[in-house]
This record gives sequence, C-alpha cells and structure tokens, in this order.
Amino acid sequence: MKFDEFKSQTVFVTGAASGIGQAQATAFLENGANVFGLDIEEENLYLLKEKYPKQFTYYIGSVKTQNTVKQAVKEALTTYGKIDILLNTAGVLDGFKSTLETDETLWDHIIDTNVKGTYFVTNEVLSSMIKNQAGVIVNMASIAGLVAGGGGAAYTASKHAIIGYTKQLDYDYCREGIRANAIAPGAIQTPMNKADFEGDGEMARWVAKETPAGRWAEPQEVAQLTLFLASRAASYMHGTVIPLDGGWLNKG
Repeated sequence: MKFDEFKSQTVFVTGAASGIGQAQATAFLENGANVFGLDIEEENLYLLKEKYPKQFTYYIGSVKTQNTVKQAVKEALTTYGKIDILLNTAGVLDGFKSTLETDETLWDHIIDTNVKGTYFVTNEVLSSMIKNQAGVIVNMASIAGLVAGGGGAAYTASKHAIIGYTKQLDYDYCREGIRANAIAPGAIQTPMNKADFEGDGEMARWVAKETPAGRWAEPQEVAQLTLFLASRAASYMHGTVIPLDGGWLNKG
C-alpha cells in the first residue's frame, strides 16, 4: 500500500524498536515520511537509522518517564519542525495474571506504560498539532479493550482505558484539526508474544486454532491499517476502534 501524501509528513512512533511499532515505522519510511522513534531498546532503531539516515531519528527512553517524553518530542520538533502523525504503540503485557495474582508493582508497570505513557506522549505532541490545526493520532488498543480473555486484569484494564481515552481525545479536539482513532489487534506475532511460541509452541497453535482466520497476523498487517488510518482516505473516521483480530470477536 503506497501513499504519496506521507512524503512531506513527520511521524512520531513509540515502541519503534520491535514488533508493531517497528513495522509501522518501516511502513511510513517506505512511503517517504520522516519518522522519529522512541523506545527503551536501541538495536533495531540503529539499524533503521543506517538504512534511512536522512528520514529516521530516534531517542532511547521509556514513555513512563515524562522528562524522557518531553526531551524526545523536543528533539523530533527540532529535527523535523513538526509532527503530523503520532502512533502511540509502546505497550507491555501482564502474563494473563488475574487481579489476585497482580501485585501493585505489576499493576503500576502496566498502567504507567500503556495508559500514562500514551497520555504523556499525546499531551506533549498535541499542542504543536493544534497550533498547526492538523494532526492524526493512532493509539494501540487490543481486543482486550473490548472483551475479556485477551490479557490479565491490568492489561485488560489498560486497553479499555486506551479506547475510552481515544474517544474522548477525538471528541475534545476534532474541531481543532485533530483526528484520533485506535486499532485493536488480536493475535499478532511479535517479540512481545514470544512466550506463546516457546517450547513446543502449544499455546501459539491453540491461539491460531481458536482464531476464525486460523492463523496469527504479522506486524506488517497492523502497519498497513495504520497507513490507511493516517491517510486522507480515512479523514472522516473519528474516535473509531478497529479490530484486527482474524475474526476473534465474531465468536462472542
């Protein structure tokens, strides 16, 4: 999928070093955009920088830390002059732990990364978007934000929060040129889900069997949907949550 419109735009991606975030960064780079990545890991970011030296820049740090977020956004604006598209993709899993199995440390780690991190980055980027009267935000939800069973207590709570936050964000700022939507992936084969494939891969096979499409999706499939949501073709889509789940939600 090719979009010439991204050649003049800048994309800020959290979680850009692996999985869906890396696939998103790559997809926009391939479509000519400037991309600024933020992640706690550097290796794959460095490789993207080598491949796209003029288009790609990155900052190492966690979305949980407000000062890190402020510095990263400042560098992105200094480097590229603007941020047209924000992809809040960074996130962590909770090992499917129920609430009684979830201690405060785990709860805070999940909520601080998945929810507060999205809040920190959005607030830091949003002012510049409003100043330009234009901006697209794509948040990463999950089928766990729509139904039970896609994660543990903390993860499910965090993704329900992302969906609510996305809707309110769009409602509050859509008349100032901002468009916010969310993607709710199902089974996507990423490093974050590597535990499902370890050993004999029984869990991965079970997930594929239980998914009506009969397989896991690749991160690139989420990236392709992101390209569409960020494009002018989706200009009338506001506060929408799009499942990308191989038909998982059809079962309920």
